[in-house]
Amino acid sequence: MLTLAIPATASTPAIAADWAAGLLTMSGDSYPENSFELFQPVIDWVDAYLGDSDRPLTLSLSLLYLNTSSIRAMMDILDLLQGAHDAGRRVRVEWLYDPDNERVAELAAEFREDYSFPFDILARA
Repeated sequence: MLTLAIPATASTPAIAADWAAGLLTMSGDSYPENSFELFQPVIDWVDAYLGDSDRPLTLSLSLLYLNTSSIRAMMDILDLLQGAHDAGRRVRVEWLYDPDNERVAELAAEFREDYSFPFDILARA
């Protein structure tokens, strides 16, 4: 499972994972009917990547809205990153947001409070 590409829909984000680059990106809205169906392949990819080598992993997010079940799935992903970080692995999150949408920055900050790995919240220019 070297790459993962899930196209965006009206209710789901575009998700792309690049094994060689150590990069997982998600962008758009996330309020799927079945978040398990959407996020389980992502969780499996992260778990496989973290278990395969000691290379760094960056999670780059440009998420605009997450419903409750998407928040739970995101926490599962971030928990995997925290476990890897605790074991000495280099992981990081970059959450990009539109400066006109402060609610996204607030949501990202709430996530960041629960984790000790590098977690940047960046306003897009």
